[in-house]
Amino acid sequence: MDFVKFEVTGGIATVTLDRQKKLNALNGKVLDELEETFHALKGNDEVRVIIVTGAGEKSFAAGADVNQFPQMSSADAYEFAKKGQSVFSLVEASNKPVLAAINGFALGGGCELALSCHLRFASDTALFGQPEVKLGVIAGYGGTQRLPRLIGRGRALDLLLSGRMIKADEAFQMGLVNGVFSSAELLSKVKEYAEMLMAQGPQAQALTIRAVYKGVGTTLDEGLEEEASAFRDVFKTEDRIEGATAFLERRPAKFKNR
Repeated sequence: MDFVKFEVTGGIATVTLDRQKKLNALNGKVLDELEETFHALKGNDEVRVIIVTGAGEKSFAAGADVNQFPQMSSADAYEFAKKGQSVFSLVEASNKPVLAAINGFALGGGCELALSCHLRFASDTALFGQPEVKLGVIAGYGGTQRLPRLIGRGRALDLLLSGRMIKADEAFQMGLVNGVFSSAELLSKVKEYAEMLMAQGPQAQALTIRAVYKGVGTTLDEGLEEEASAFRDVFKTEDRIEGATAFLERRPAKFKNR
């Protein structure tokens, strides 16, 4: 692949967008490669946690490649949006925790990619924004839907209607990111967090992700039913026996992901 690289080390898959001359901007080729990568990771039993980041220090992903916008018809725009939404929904649907390590710009589609990850960590030099209105268009890869669900409607509309950029500290304060580290430490700190996640039950994590995302947007009663169903399903696994046994024997659990 030309623009998306990934490597697996010790159960952690690091997915890197590598189109540095364009600040890792998202075009059709990048989206295709990202889609291919996440399909491959889904079937890789060696992978327990996925980290998504951008090559270089300047940018996580600077957004969609706008060179094509002037000639794009409304029909083309619809397909353009549906393609990005499909790929980012694939990221969000991963049953393995997906962590964004956000270095530099996370603008437009880049911010929307970060939103599709389960957790987000930023460098202290990161900048976030949905600047589409400055181009006379709107966010089309899920920003109008995921951002309000994450930080609330008022804060989301502030960013979506103004197009303003925010720094990492403000992103942390509004709940857009889960932690902020120095640029030099970002990836190592996110990997430390990934290693902590790998010590937990993978089946339990997958079912937790399912319960949280299926419950969002439903009534409380519907969400509680989803949680009860997930709680039922986790009791079908061998790992839950190992987890309880290890706790009672006061030793670390040795989960087998089954």
